[in-house]
Amino acid sequence: MVASQVEKKRTFVFVITPEEYELLVGEPVTRAVAANLGRDPLEVALDARVPHARLVATQVKYLARAVRKLPSYAAAQCILPPLAFEQASSERCAMHKALGGGSVLDLTCGLGVDALALSRRFGRVVALERNPVLVRIAQENFRRLGVSNVEVVCSAAEEYLARTQERFDWVFADPDRRSAAGRKLVRLDDCSPSIPALLPAIRRAAGRLCLKNSPLFDVDEALRLFPQSRVEVVSLDGECKEVVVYDDGSGPAVTATVLGAEDRSFSAPCGASAPLPGSFDPSRYRWLTVPDVALQKARLARLQLAGKADIWSDGGFGFSAERPEGAIGRIFAVERIEPYDPRLLRRELKGCGATLFKRDFPLSADEIMRRTGLRAGDGVRLAFTKIEGRFWTVRLE
Repeated sequence: MVASQVEKKRTFVFVITPEEYELLVGEPVTRAVAANLGRDPLEVALDARVPHARLVATQVKYLARAVRKLPSYAAAQCILPPLAFEQASSERCAMHKALGGGSVLDLTCGLGVDALALSRRFGRVVALERNPVLVRIAQENFRRLGVSNVEVVCSAAEEYLARTQERFDWVFADPDRRSAAGRKLVRLDDCSPSIPALLPAIRRAAGRLCLKNSPLFDVDEALRLFPQSRVEVVSLDGECKEVVVYDDGSGPAVTATVLGAEDRSFSAPCGASAPLPGSFDPSRYRWLTVPDVALQKARLARLQLAGKADIWSDGGFGFSAERPEGAIGRIFAVERIEPYDPRLLRRELKGCGATLFKRDFPLSADEIMRRTGLRAGDGVRLAFTKIEGRFWTVRLE
């Protein structure tokens, strides 16, 4: 790493100390952050006229990023610790969760994005946070956001559940999925807090649990651990964001929810299935559907496309003779479908810019590019798949 890159990494404050918090809520830094919004953060950090320039630059950087991820926080010019910001839910996903009532216990407050969403659905929110600086930041942010029904308590979930006598309508949890060394964790037992270990205490505190998991979390594993739950896979703008378990006796069922320009959901009881189509006949098809990643993750693509398109696996493409009305995903007109032949593609398209789609195909996009001589671009659109043991190239209009 060159010296300039090292200097750039050192410019920004990743963890906010108690002393830095006091500066952030003070008038000089608050004014400086407001005055420098929209500037290049590195430029701000090196500006000798800006008080506590590195601290101000960090807030300028993350407030700019929050405009898309956390618009309410950006509008209120909240305090945004980088690590807490990176780990926070997007507001869009947080606001979507379908639960409400009189009171809710949030075991994992962090920056408070989920608690903010819960405050709009519950009369009272108790949010737990172990880090005392994050507690003060969350309290200050809720003040700036004009939220008065969230009580932020400095406590570990284990300690609070062991001593509380209160009964809540729901418990909400988004466990920390990073190890002390920063490694990503997927198993619930390894996350902090460990929800399986706390389940008896959670049951004493509330009859219903809403558990947010990593997008890597397996749907079948969720249903094994919580057999009467509804499991919801959520995507935002084509990217899988989270797997949410509603352990409230409403299942077993699985839902795929697609958030974007138009929000759409598709649900099915566990065990529901769709018949496989007949043999693949490339000459029949004029349309290709790329099912949304939420459907793919939830293993609902075949059910959602039943009667609309032929699809041989939940991880594959849908094919149809007519444009499939009501399909959840991206739809493309097909120019032609042909057996996969990298040498033919290289002769015809070498050096051409291409957008690639692949489902049920063993090669990575980079390997396809290498074998065909294609490069990233928008000159042509190609889809690659495997159906009934054969590899296919789909040329899209």
